[in-house]
Amino acid sequence: MGLISRTTTFVRYSVEGELPENFWEFAAERIAQYSFRDIDDTFDEYSIGWVAVDNMFDSAFAHASYAVGDQLVLSLRVDERKVSNTLLKKYTLKEEERIKKEHRAPRLSRGHRMQIKEDIRLQLLKKALPVPAVYDLSWNLATNTLLFFSTSTKAQSLLEDFFKDCFGLTLILQVPYLVAANLLNPREQEKLKELKPEILV
Repeated sequence: MGLISRTTTFVRYSVEGELPENFWEFAAERIAQYSFRDIDDTFDEYSIGWVAVDNMFDSAFAHASYAVGDQLVLSLRVDERKVSNTLLKKYTLKEEERIKKEHRAPRLSRGHRMQIKEDIRLQLLKKALPVPAVYDLSWNLATNTLLFFSTSTKAQSLLEDFFKDCFGLTLILQVPYLVAANLLNPREQEKLKELKPEILV
């Protein structure tokens, strides 16, 4: 469920690091550099980049569509080609049997079998269509907090690494303890440190 869905789930991050003075110029440059590149007409296995939150095919961001007031709103698109292990095994064994019959060989060397497997993987990869995944985010520049609309740990890990590469800033996941610490005054924060987990039966 994304940012513009009727119902949604999200995690909250704080953005650590200094923002440049001309932030929107900086953002435009970095977003363009890290925008999504389509791999439909290539044999690349993987592509990751920014797209518009309302259109997964818009990576040009006409009129800086990512700028919404003091929010930066983007989607992280990840396209990946995968080869099923079952299919890879099937066609590898089939090719091994064909070669053994053709050369009247009782068995093939390990190196030969590995080469066959890699050749079959590349053949299947060329036929596979890239599967897209899109994750929305909203970065509040006034509070330096970011909402990421996915609870998948894999997606969160992708975002954290990609965001760091793109903007040079670090995302810190705001677990309930950290959120509470930010809301409390220094004296209350000391009490928070003394809390211990309780098992409720």
